[in-house]
Amino acid sequence: MITFELPAVREAHEPPEARGPSRDAVRLMVSGKDTGAVTHHDFTELPDLLQPGDLLVVNDSATLPAAVPLDRLTVHFSTEREDGLWLVELRRRTGDTTVPYGGGEPGEWLPMPGGATLRLLGRETPRLWRATLDRDVPGYLREHGKPIRYSYVSRDWPLAAYQTVFGVRPGSAEMPSAGRPFSPEIVTGLVARGVLIATITLHTGVASPEKDEPPYAERFSVPAQTARLVNQAEGRVVAVGTTVVRALESAVAPGGRRVRAARGWTSKVVTPQEGVRVVDGLITGLHEPRSSHLLMLTAIAGEELLARSYEEAIENAYLWHEFGDVHMIIPDQTSSI
Repeated sequence: MITFELPAVREAHEPPEARGPSRDAVRLMVSGKDTGAVTHHDFTELPDLLQPGDLLVVNDSATLPAAVPLDRLTVHFSTEREDGLWLVELRRRTGDTTVPYGGGEPGEWLPMPGGATLRLLGRETPRLWRATLDRDVPGYLREHGKPIRYSYVSRDWPLAAYQTVFGVRPGSAEMPSAGRPFSPEIVTGLVARGVLIATITLHTGVASPEKDEPPYAERFSVPAQTARLVNQAEGRVVAVGTTVVRALESAVAPGGRRVRAARGWTSKVVTPQEGVRVVDGLITGLHEPRSSHLLMLTAIAGEELLARSYEEAIENAYLWHEFGDVHMIIPDQTSSI
């Protein structure tokens, strides 16, 4: 895995539309897998950087207002299990932000806003609890929740700031942020260019900003139409976000290279050793040091190109995190897959 230090000044503290005219007013770094060239663009140039017949696969999961503040704690609702229980993270409030909270006991009841009660049943991981709320959780979150926000974001922003133009299926605790810079104008430009767009659904759980943890099981769905478009693609298959890579690679038959319609849970971690089987390129944000996502990026780009790209991103003052700039790793020529 590549190593680097991220200067604090490179963190995006607010949405791009608070810094400029619109959500697509971000920068785009392009890493060419064939030539090894790293070039720098405005994100609005994306339609011109793709070719007719290329296929973009996007995540249509929408973001929940998954954080509920209490007096001293904040509860992050992460994932609904098949049995109806929820995985939640408890975080201690410190001023205007939160930090991990190691307390809590099995069987403990937490009074929640609006007269609701959350019961902790047991730990699922060192960070996440199995819990039950005496209300319908999505409806409760709509009334009492707000988007999850970490310390590098300067203040609360409305839920609309954490949605993508593709998000139509509520379920993600945190925004599938690679799709955030896409505006209706860019989508129109892509379609006019002859770029195809297909969808998957993967509902993200809560991340771990303080420590590196591998992804845990998340619910996903790959529709039959998307599987067919990927398998029949004449151009490059470009995933918009690491969630899309996880979903597509989880839908490939063992030892194969064809995507099947699939739904269920995936804990897949894409590594350089395993590689990728159906994805040619990736549009994603810039990831933190030691993030497990860097393993996936290395599998797609190769370590040398990825390391050089991140060096250039820092040297050229790119911004990190969900409100930051964008990185596209792509073959320079149409794939033969």
